[in-house]
Amino acid sequence: MPLLEESSQPRDHPVTVPAVIIGNGPSGICLSYLLSGYTPYLDTGTVHPNPILFRKLQEMKHLAVTEQDLEYLSEGLEGRSSNPVAVLFDTLLHPNADFGYEFPSVLQWRLESQRRIPHVVLGQATPGGAWHAMEGSMLTISLGIWMELPGVNYSDLTPGKRRAGANDRATPEEISSYYSNYVKLMGLQNNFVDNTYVTSVQKLHRNCEGEEDLVIDKKELEVKENGPNGFPQGLWEVRGYQRVKGDARVPFSLFAENIVLATGASDSPARLAVEGEDLPFIFHSISALGAAIRERGLNQGSDPVLIVGAGLTAADAVLCVHGNSVPVMHVFRKHVEDPGLIFKQLPKTLYPEYHKVYHMMCSKTHTTASSGLFSDYTSFPEHYVISFQPDMKCILRRGSNMKVFKISMALVLIGRNPDLFFLKDQGQYLGLDPEKPISCKQNPIDIHPYTFECRKEPTLFAMGPLIGDNFVRFLKGGALGIASCLMKRQKNKGELIADGSADGGGLA
Repeated sequence: MPLLEESSQPRDHPVTVPAVIIGNGPSGICLSYLLSGYTPYLDTGTVHPNPILFRKLQEMKHLAVTEQDLEYLSEGLEGRSSNPVAVLFDTLLHPNADFGYEFPSVLQWRLESQRRIPHVVLGQATPGGAWHAMEGSMLTISLGIWMELPGVNYSDLTPGKRRAGANDRATPEEISSYYSNYVKLMGLQNNFVDNTYVTSVQKLHRNCEGEEDLVIDKKELEVKENGPNGFPQGLWEVRGYQRVKGDARVPFSLFAENIVLATGASDSPARLAVEGEDLPFIFHSISALGAAIRERGLNQGSDPVLIVGAGLTAADAVLCVHGNSVPVMHVFRKHVEDPGLIFKQLPKTLYPEYHKVYHMMCSKTHTTASSGLFSDYTSFPEHYVISFQPDMKCILRRGSNMKVFKISMALVLIGRNPDLFFLKDQGQYLGLDPEKPISCKQNPIDIHPYTFECRKEPTLFAMGPLIGDNFVRFLKGGALGIASCLMKRQKNKGELIADGSADGGGLA
């Protein structure tokens, strides 16, 4: 993999690239695929089941989808994402998937080198992102085919892995292997720099005296200022370090015309912010569960494991602890009939294990127990954790009632938040509500729905969980929108240069 060395990049002659993608999970991989020149066209040998969309596609079948008006193509489409381009790309790749059909994609991909936009993908591990760190025994929420990226079928890289009983869902190990192999198969390796940690991303502006806030090559900056039809004014400076052999850190610095945030949402676990949450028997990741059960020698006679949360990660933890014959206390704030519970949105036939947990949540509540806790599992709906005590006790509250329980350990699994520490004010100013931290559910980054450019920061783009698209199936729409935007701007920039309307300098 490439090595970024700051020593070879003096500040007055920096390395400058059109785009830097921060994050090498499925979002970053898919965007790299499109920016590498892989171009989607309508496959004229197919018919889309949506006649209106198919008519629109046929109108411009000679044009790449990235050249077309994505707002026009997206108009009237409905799907399980709130982003119109995500719904568009999903229905082009998997027509009528929500109705249980497996129609072939209506896209054909052509590698067109003239469309390539040079870029660098920075990731803390090998391509695949957080999938490498997930619990290997769990199954994905989505079907395996919905986890795949354009150009390579998931089934082609995972032969013999079909699970009739699990409706072709996959393990994180299979998915992370698919993404790593995808990068190699599509020849994207040279775009990826592994084991990199970004510590600072700053926008370089010119002050009122015409001097730069940071010392950079003035001529190079002027080349980038091509007005409203080219890349917008200013560059970004990206700083960080790369881990190499022996755990040594090699600092790097580079400049970019555009930054894409594709960091996902697994950086920082959400916390309860209660007394005792930092005690050694409190955990915030399911990855620590199996080892903790073994190390603590937990069994059927142990004090219960307290699990806090009503999402699918908490359900996975319930299944794991219950499967090891260890008693479970399951605490969550919502009522069991709350329509917002994720279990109510999952088909029973596809997700039998999660509906088993939901059945337990409904039928084995603390309020229905006639003699204290059940021996294996007890549900505590509408309960709040007040504190954890050093003597392994937990205080719960429901309404005005307080209860104290002895536990063996606790897992707080109430979601995860992105860590954008490398941005000014941790990127909070980019959110829909700039007064609150960025949160994938409560306060995603505010983007233009068709270009994915941040409304409050030109040339800064965001995709995936940062904008509320948590499923791989839909985050691919961000790649389409961003690639389309950058390619159109590059084309406009090239036309201006050809006309003599702009400086002909720039990147070699």
